Amino acid sequence: MAPKKRILIVDDHPLYRDGLKALLSHHPTFEPAGEAGGFLEGLRLAKKLKPDLALLDISLPDGSGIELARELRKILPQIGMVIVSMHSKIDFIAAAFQAGAEGYVAKESGADRILQAIESVAAGSQYLDSTLSPKVVRKLGDLSTRKARTLDASYGTLSFREQQIMRLLAEGLSPQEISDKLFITRKTVENHRYAIMNKLGIKSPLAFVRHAARLGLIDLDESAE
Repeated sequence: MAPKKRILIVDDHPLYRDGLKALLSHHPTFEPAGEAGGFLEGLRLAKKLKPDLALLDISLPDGSGIELARELRKILPQIGMVIVSMHSKIDFIAAAFQAGAEGYVAKESGADRILQAIESVAAGSQYLDSTLSPKVVRKLGDLSTRKARTLDASYGTLSFREQQIMRLLAEGLSPQEISDKLFITRKTVENHRYAIMNKLGIKSPLAFVRHAARLGLIDLDESAE
């Protein structure tokens, strides 16, 4: 009998991690290898345990699951990675696959689809949650136009977190609201905003919002997360 595939779980909600562990423990070909509640802990465990696959949330208290996927791809080139997230925006999905993830599934989809995603990635295929696929198809044209505009403005020089915060600021969220949404401190949000303005040569908060609006940095899917 072939050994079970060992899976690392990185999610900041203990109850959700427990649910994933239970799901994997009852599967004939998978088993939980370890669990982490944040970016740094996940990276440390991945180096130590060298799992076959990783299940990653996007919103972690000390970083992004997409940034973590990018780091894991560097240190463990053969690892399979599935993003399991509440975010259903095309830009999150695109960034996840660009970072090296092979699967993306919405948390609300339930156990069956999460297992489908894991099984597909374990078999060497890619997986996109069918509940998200129609949204992706509808928005691909918009994304190509938007990407061209943002690249012209050096948007691609920003880190994933900076891009994320720039979008939220453009939507009118306050630093405190962004802090609450992303589970980071208000000071961190303000530091990122300052860094963004420096990188893009923007001199005032009003100019920042106008600049972001010209680039089309708005949610592509208006539904709530």
